[in-house]
Amino acid sequence: MTTYVARRIVGSVPIVIALSVLVFSIMHLVPGDPAQMMLGEIGVSAEATANLRKQLGLDDPIHVQYFRFVANALHGDFGRSFRSSQPVTEMLAEQFPSTFQLTVAGLATAIVLGVLLGIIAAVRRNSLLDHSSMLVALIGVSMPDFWFGLVLIMLFSFTLHLFPATGSATLRHLVLPAFALGFGALAVVARLVRSSVLDVLKEDYIRTARAKGLSERIVIYKHVLRNSLIPVVTMVGLQFGRLLGGSVVIEQVFTRQGIGRLTVNAILDKDFQVVQGGVFLSALIFIAVNLLVDISYGWLDPRVRYE
Repeated sequence: MTTYVARRIVGSVPIVIALSVLVFSIMHLVPGDPAQMMLGEIGVSAEATANLRKQLGLDDPIHVQYFRFVANALHGDFGRSFRSSQPVTEMLAEQFPSTFQLTVAGLATAIVLGVLLGIIAAVRRNSLLDHSSMLVALIGVSMPDFWFGLVLIMLFSFTLHLFPATGSATLRHLVLPAFALGFGALAVVARLVRSSVLDVLKEDYIRTARAKGLSERIVIYKHVLRNSLIPVVTMVGLQFGRLLGGSVVIEQVFTRQGIGRLTVNAILDKDFQVVQGGVFLSALIFIAVNLLVDISYGWLDPRVRYE
């Protein structure tokens, strides 16, 4: 297992490098001069702009700027914001808890409700419950996160006055954003669980368990569910990355703090350092989550062995 984990970590290094090159290149190809934006577009001399560019290291060749960024990032230093001169690491540390909280809450919503709907749909196949569950799943797959978030705000904030529409101060502020973010993933998980459970229900060992006189509840939760979870766990790992990226939109809709909103504002301001730091952190989290997903296979299915 240790060797496998080490190989997965080493194998992820080229992905991180390729991502860093891509993000760094795209941001430097976007029109505009960060030095001019920091000083203001009007009434600033060319000499002042040139001095600031030199101070920020923007006059260095692109490859020099890139390797400087990588070398600093390896030490946990993503530079300073061009706009505020605040260390990027501190800015990310301030915003990360809110984004992580939102992503985990959205994923928990998707897993709990998705697995529940999927099991109900599979056990009550072709019943009204099955059709209703799959209708909910279809709506979730088809509905954009930002639109669903606006619907939730209109219904539960402005009409029923149950939850606050914006902000991130308390857990009540988390309910609507988490549900808006996790609803699409909920639909995917529900459909996958239904399909997986139906496949497992056809296996011989399920008929044997029933023949031994085990109750249907024990058969479902002890034998069917655990053996149905491997494809679900794989999907959950992928959905975590989608939710982490989707938090950008949800944070904007609900005016929440977070890395997504910070990165969007940095893109608009051409604040390269903040963008690079935010994307790097998000990518590393996604890679770590998928590594944990791979490791969990051995726990879910003892037949899984790593060479």
